[in-house]
Amino acid sequence: MLRYNEGYKVSQILYKAFCKYYNSVQALQIIIDRWDVKYMTNNDTNAMKKKILELKEQRDAVIVAHNYQVDDVQEIADLVGDSYALSKFCAQNQHKVIVFCGVHFMAESAKILSPEKTVLLPEIDAGCPMADMVTAETIREYKKKYPEAKVVCYINSSAEVKAESDVCCTSSNAINIVKSIPDKDIIFVPDKNLGAFVAKEVPEKNIILWPGFCPTHHRITKEEVLKVKGLHPDALLLVHPECRPEVVELADYAGSTKQIIDFANNNSAQKMVIGTEVGVLHKLRKDNPEKTFYLLSQGLTCPNMKKTTLESVLISLRDMKYQIELNEEIRIKARTCLDRMLQMGG
Repeated sequence: MLRYNEGYKVSQILYKAFCKYYNSVQALQIIIDRWDVKYMTNNDTNAMKKKILELKEQRDAVIVAHNYQVDDVQEIADLVGDSYALSKFCAQNQHKVIVFCGVHFMAESAKILSPEKTVLLPEIDAGCPMADMVTAETIREYKKKYPEAKVVCYINSSAEVKAESDVCCTSSNAINIVKSIPDKDIIFVPDKNLGAFVAKEVPEKNIILWPGFCPTHHRITKEEVLKVKGLHPDALLLVHPECRPEVVELADYAGSTKQIIDFANNNSAQKMVIGTEVGVLHKLRKDNPEKTFYLLSQGLTCPNMKKTTLESVLISLRDMKYQIELNEEIRIKARTCLDRMLQMGG
């Protein structure tokens, strides 16, 4: 007869073996699915796109993609945009199925706003490290510490965090959202860099920053920016406010991905350095073939955003996976948070 400690150790070994086996089976299934798609389409990109469009029609689906997605995925999407534009679109569209080419919190937001629809995330493990830097439990602790403060959560957060927050925001509307709140004290989660950007623009508020950040944007340093500005002295520098404050301070313009794209499209400058995820360059170069765009840093690649491929979109539509499901109580609370953003943010 095994003693308790020995039995516990055995159970842990068996559990780890099961997890390893389960993950291996999952990985094998993904490989099989992708090879199946390549065989079905003769590994032809145009054939994949054609099949995706056929399945989209059959499923009464709409495909949305974030600006950071790979070029091929952006090309087959019905709408490409930043988090705010995609949130509004998903709340208003009439299709039964939403295929969200992005990361988990984005697909969750679509499900929060459209519970009657089937929301598919082609790559179920496409997460967001910044969103994982805050939890509902830690939000509750902060609310006890600052009972008079309102909680503004960046859309880069889980449904559970949104359920604990007063209002959501994106990088497009964060300044307007915070200005619209009558209260002085604001807990801003989870991005300290975006929060600092908002605090500078809305100095009348006391913004309590959360210590979270986007690993992709946060890795850019002031020294790196100065070096690039020296290499391209005649180029404008456009950055995302998820960058460090000292990087934003050196920029000619700071804004969301949509705002950066709009600025570049409407500005007469012929050369621009782009300080956000590399995926934005696809639309910038497509819309402005006569202009030259430089990426601020070769490290500006979000690995989670690059997980979605044409193959995974095709498999998602074919097999109706991976479906986003939420606890209804949490969804209703999170819906209030998102609805307030849509009402306040225009």
